[in-house]
Amino acid sequence: MQVSAKTDYALKATLELARASAEGGGPVKGEWISETQNIPKKFMENILLDLKRSGVVRAQRGASGGYWLARPADDIVLAEVIRAVEGPLANVRGEWPELAEYTGAAESLREVWIAVRANLRAVLENVTLADIAEGDLPDAITHLTEDPEAWIHH
Repeated sequence: MQVSAKTDYALKATLELARASAEGGGPVKGEWISETQNIPKKFMENILLDLKRSGVVRAQRGASGGYWLARPADDIVLAEVIRAVEGPLANVRGEWPELAEYTGAAESLREVWIAVRANLRAVLENVTLADIAEGDLPDAITHLTEDPEAWIHH
């Protein structure tokens, strides 16, 4: 799986909003998020608009305005943030994996893509913004990272 800059930035931005919420802060300026997380300002504006449009964040204009999470950080899973900026977690040439058609030697490839999607969901739909912001990942996730093979790129 390749994580795009847009996805990475969206997650970093929502994590800053999660931290601000936990600290009892008010709305956070997009410019502050951009500077704090080293995200290009224009890119940040577009990402925040996508997150707002999808209902992950709320916004208020004006001098005391900014962005904040639409729900508590422990109610927002990573998959939701990713879908807000990228669309489906897994697709094949822009289609749902279950709609992909394969024949001959490649016939079972559709099931492989379905399994990949299921594994992505198993992680991304079970980790919340609060889990990361608080540094307290679910046991299932830490268990996966304890495997030395997980840290080796091939």
